[in-house]
Amino acid sequence: MQSVNYSLASFVGEDIQIVSKDENYVKRALHQNITLEEYKFLLERVKYISASDRFKDVIDLFKVPEGETPAGFEIKYNMKENQVLEIDLVRNISYDKNGKKRPTKFIYSADTANPYELEPIKNLIGNLTCNPGIIYDMFINNPEANIGKKYKTRNEVMQEICNILGPGCDISVELNNPFADFNQILEEAEEFREMFSDYRMVIKVPHTGPVNGNNVGDLLTGDKRLATRWNQAATTDYLHGHNLALRLKEHGFRVNYTLMFEPWQTGMALQAKPYFINSFVRQRFGVTTYINGLLTAYQKTYDDRFLTGLRDFMIQWDILSKEDKDVDLRLVEKIARETVEYRKINDREGFDGMDGVRHNLRMLRNSNLEDTRLIICSIEGSRMYPELDKMMAEPEFQDMTDRIVITTEPSYLAQNTSAPQIITYQRRFMNAANGEN
Repeated sequence: MQSVNYSLASFVGEDIQIVSKDENYVKRALHQNITLEEYKFLLERVKYISASDRFKDVIDLFKVPEGETPAGFEIKYNMKENQVLEIDLVRNISYDKNGKKRPTKFIYSADTANPYELEPIKNLIGNLTCNPGIIYDMFINNPEANIGKKYKTRNEVMQEICNILGPGCDISVELNNPFADFNQILEEAEEFREMFSDYRMVIKVPHTGPVNGNNVGDLLTGDKRLATRWNQAATTDYLHGHNLALRLKEHGFRVNYTLMFEPWQTGMALQAKPYFINSFVRQRFGVTTYINGLLTAYQKTYDDRFLTGLRDFMIQWDILSKEDKDVDLRLVEKIARETVEYRKINDREGFDGMDGVRHNLRMLRNSNLEDTRLIICSIEGSRMYPELDKMMAEPEFQDMTDRIVITTEPSYLAQNTSAPQIITYQRRFMNAANGEN
């Protein structure tokens, strides 16, 4: 009997009936396989099968074809009063349509606001992320991308993206100004909720560090640099993003907590109860590699010119502030040494730039946030995706694969589907086929 397949449809008949007004909804989920034990249990306890209000809302909202349930939702069952089994749809981007799991436990995501670039990848992803830089710099104000200046506002772009993506894709969009009045932020969030629906809507809330409503203007004018170091600000400023995330969650929004570059940010970020946390890889690894190179050169030569170069580089990348142009070179050496040691670039843990990713997965494993996922983002170059791909296969993280979302530009993901030998073999095959003709 264990080899016999059972489904909800197996016991629908004279004794167990579908609630008449729910019949067109319930039939979409009767194909779900159940075990023999579940079959026996339900046969003894169920007289009616119905669909939850949420099930009906999802089907009607996304205009799902007859006989199907949409991607992005897990089919679940609730025992209700009067021996009613209620079928429900619960948001879970690990699922494809009809309650089937996606091909891999980890999920791909597109980091774009370009509708033209999104079209080829829309059926392969479970999330989309974008921020003001991606929306404005890389698309709306980029004539090569925004062909004919067809799209003029953020909302026009996001509405088109919403139209392209199906129900199975979450959409993470960042606030224009995290320092605005909270009522204004809520109004902005509600616009997106109306556009995307609650099921797909995720608000990106950034860590704000030393930046606040009073000094943010310094980033927009003049040399666009802060006079404050990243680690010399007020407590209220550092925790602005955390508290904003908590307030948005209280209003029913899922939060993608972004701008996470260092492992030490993770623990407090999790206190904000986010739906997504992030590991930014590219810039951090590039900066670490450069610092390590100059520090090694100094340690071999004791030539202060390498430390002077490091000081300029640290100001450029906001490790030091613009007020530190004459700071003692011994401090520069200390910061460089601590950075290299913490990021473990000379050890197996961090030689591939994935030490932050490894740390975040360990922290997530030990959290009480079972639905929170890690977005690994800001990936580029010939080495970075292949190294990430190998890291995910490490035995230590096999239990965490279903908590991983990989996001980058669609063109970069597409590039990493290929290999040089494809050209070699296509040359052979196509010439062979051509000879047949």
